[in-house]
Amino acid sequence: MPYYAFIAADLIAVALLVFGLYFPRHRRRDLIVAFLSINVGVMGVTYAMTNADISLGFGMGIFAVLSIIRLRSTEMDHAEIAYYFTAIALGLLGGFPALSPSLSFTLMAVLLGVILVGDNPRLFARSRQQQMVLDQAFTTEEDARNHLALLLGARIDRVNIRKVDLLNESTVVDVRYTLDAAVDTPFDDRIVARGANAEVTR
Repeated sequence: MPYYAFIAADLIAVALLVFGLYFPRHRRRDLIVAFLSINVGVMGVTYAMTNADISLGFGMGIFAVLSIIRLRSTEMDHAEIAYYFTAIALGLLGGFPALSPSLSFTLMAVLLGVILVGDNPRLFARSRQQQMVLDQAFTTEEDARNHLALLLGARIDRVNIRKVDLLNESTVVDVRYTLDAAVDTPFDDRIVARGANAEVTR
């Protein structure tokens, strides 16, 4: 199959990745050009490597260095890193015309399908993860868990205490939790309600 078919397939795949999946879900405009340029760059260099006397290890080393520089130059979450490496993988597949077209195009579709499902907002939609600074000092995870359950109105799945400041009465925690089906009451109202219940009990 002509090489331009691989170029077209790669461009269509990366366009679907960036404009059909990434931007509608994450709305980070500055990474659009990064994904597009790394994809096309990898595709071009890969094709050049297949037609020149350059070792595969040398080429992959270049890709690794470029990836490290890019990833260290800006803050990216894990989902964005997944999109970044998917753009690289699509470029690699589009840059190897020696591969069977059916195999290359199928692998492109599989990569897009994995991102489509894995980053779907409906997948575990009520699960959350946050790092929070509490205005009290908690020395045990159980006490922090009970306080967070009151604040968040959610089921606390995991709590890791990162830092406790006994002098300033604060605690830094990493919390994983699952929202209830309907949580509409503000935090302050829930705290006041809990305090009123405690007063009535006494």
